[in-house]
Amino acid sequence: MPMPGSLPDDWKEGAFALRLQTAEGPSVFALLAGAAFDMTPAFGTASAWLNSDDPVAAIRARGVPAVLDLPAAIANAHHAARHAGQPFLVAPIDLQAIKAAGVTYVRSMLERVIEERCRGDASQAEAVRAEVRAIIGDDLANLVPGSREAMAVKAALVAKGWWSQYLEVGIGADAEIFTKSPVLSAVGTGAKVGVHPISHWSNPEPEAVMVVNGRGRIVGATLGNDVNLRDVEGRSALLLGRAKDNNASCALGPLIRLFDAGFTLEDIRQGEITLTITGRDGFELSESGRIGSISRDPADIVGQMIGPHHQYPDGAVLFLGTPFSPTKDRGAPGMGFTHQPGDVVRIASPRLGALENEVDRTDECPPWTFGIGALMANLARRGLPR
Repeated sequence: MPMPGSLPDDWKEGAFALRLQTAEGPSVFALLAGAAFDMTPAFGTASAWLNSDDPVAAIRARGVPAVLDLPAAIANAHHAARHAGQPFLVAPIDLQAIKAAGVTYVRSMLERVIEERCRGDASQAEAVRAEVRAIIGDDLANLVPGSREAMAVKAALVAKGWWSQYLEVGIGADAEIFTKSPVLSAVGTGAKVGVHPISHWSNPEPEAVMVVNGRGRIVGATLGNDVNLRDVEGRSALLLGRAKDNNASCALGPLIRLFDAGFTLEDIRQGEITLTITGRDGFELSESGRIGSISRDPADIVGQMIGPHHQYPDGAVLFLGTPFSPTKDRGAPGMGFTHQPGDVVRIASPRLGALENEVDRTDECPPWTFGIGALMANLARRGLPR
């Protein structure tokens, strides 16, 4: 179960936003230099707080720290060990839009091309993977999307009949940005994450997630699991919504690390994400990747998400894309990786903490019942600002 190790290595030195489910309803808390502060009386929602002029200064304005047993709240987040009525950690956002960028890393771009050419058939993946790499290679990593060099590569691939919609958004001028899941649908650390039973080729997508206020400023970052049904998306890119947006298919957390003097966007660019998967069948996988190996700068992707043409007044979070997709064989050689119920997925980064979830069928995960209307009614009943 998630324990204090879920926290960033230097959590007592930074500023963080988190949400707790309490007996009264969801509450918004901050951590500053190791002390906890209840932000709910001043803001009501994480969205309102992070939309303020200076979220870190707003923590200092709260004055007296609150009593919070953070290790207990983290441990109580585990679905199987939860004590009714006791606070537990949930996804650290509420009214923010949940957006995602796809095909932003060369490795994940090549895997999307492979899915497309396999038409969702995992048994063909290894052969197609070798064929794709023989033609494209890995040297696309140094291409700047939309550049003259990138367009020359595109022309060469078109001439060979190997152009793909995934290569278009991978090295073309326009990033792929889509809605991952609805407002308030994300689950937090310790919760189950869902894989639809129609899928026979699924995987986690470990990602750094930008937290953006309603004015387009990046105010912090967290970790995310953009659970994906590879065979569904591989059959057709028009099935992206079905592949991405399912019950409990979006996990965020454990906390939002706010930008301050000691943690900036440059720390995200220099950071690394580690993925570990442990299955009930004894399967184990461990991979890691640099966030900075992304082909588009995080600030540039955020600029394509929000601005004169797209507004998110309550703010938004943006999954930056995954540095890698697990391909280790599970079972028959050449079949690659796919989830099984009971898999424990841990996504970690030293300065963002660890997001840990257990995989189950979407219809076996707790249904999503607390939406925007329920949140507004709860805040009104508690006399809290909205």
